Amino acid sequence: MPVQRNAIDPNIVILAGGISSRMRKSAASSAGADGFLRHEAMEKPKSMMPVGKEPKPFLDYLLDNIARAGYRNVVIVVGERDTTIRDYYQQQRGSRQFSDLSISYAVQDIPQGREKPLGTADALLQALKTKPSWKNQKLTVCNSDNLYSTKVLKMLLDDEHGNAMIDYDREAFRFDKDRIAQFAVIKKDEEGFLVDILEKPTHAEISQAADRSGRIGVSMNIFRFSFDHIYPFLETVPFHPVRQEKELPTAAAMMVHRFPRSLFAIPVSEHVPDLTLLTDVSSVDSYLNGESSG
Repeated sequence: MPVQRNAIDPNIVILAGGISSRMRKSAASSAGADGFLRHEAMEKPKSMMPVGKEPKPFLDYLLDNIARAGYRNVVIVVGERDTTIRDYYQQQRGSRQFSDLSISYAVQDIPQGREKPLGTADALLQALKTKPSWKNQKLTVCNSDNLYSTKVLKMLLDDEHGNAMIDYDREAFRFDKDRIAQFAVIKKDEEGFLVDILEKPTHAEISQAADRSGRIGVSMNIFRFSFDHIYPFLETVPFHPVRQEKELPTAAAMMVHRFPRSLFAIPVSEHVPDLTLLTDVSSVDSYLNGESSG
């Protein structure tokens, strides 16, 4: 697979089409939690949860970092049952207006007979179907419930490999050990190219993923792809046998199995705020109140 030309394509896809089931479940079981936050968690996507000293949607902070990193073309994948994201940004009712960003939307449907969408690989596929003009270009893709720093977003934008991802040092995370143990680990060759991504790894798989220095890399689902390289694998990725979703890391692994050394893993050591559960709001608030988001 040839290396992509050295050009900046300021394109990014934000995956926000899930149904926030874990957030809502945690809100339903948090009897002592703030009533307003519980209501927000039950009614809105988790990326729209209000956070920070002067509360505004979590997604505002991510979009701010995206703009500062140099991206300009944004596709937000939204769920078919949600209008809050589009209403908020189209009407510009937020505390911050993103005049430097061209924001569009792709809707991820829930097929008949299912309770939730088909997964993150399908979400990216739906986004790319709305952007045929991105063919022969590169794009970044990331979650909507992780606050990726301006630094890593720019690292991906500037990277000259055909495809790349951020390889986080699991020792830099501030989560509890049980949560970290659930994160997907990265297997790389000696030159830093992805060999495999192991979801829900066993203890043995985690140990085997360590490099010569003992460092273990973790995926937080942020990638930089060539449109033409990843698209065929988004179309053909199978359902996960247990979760019954088409997952983006599986599509990426399929690509590197078919084309070895086609995706470079960029090592980074920093924390990534995560907003999965209602209890995460306080830790995200602490992060935002104590540090720069960049």
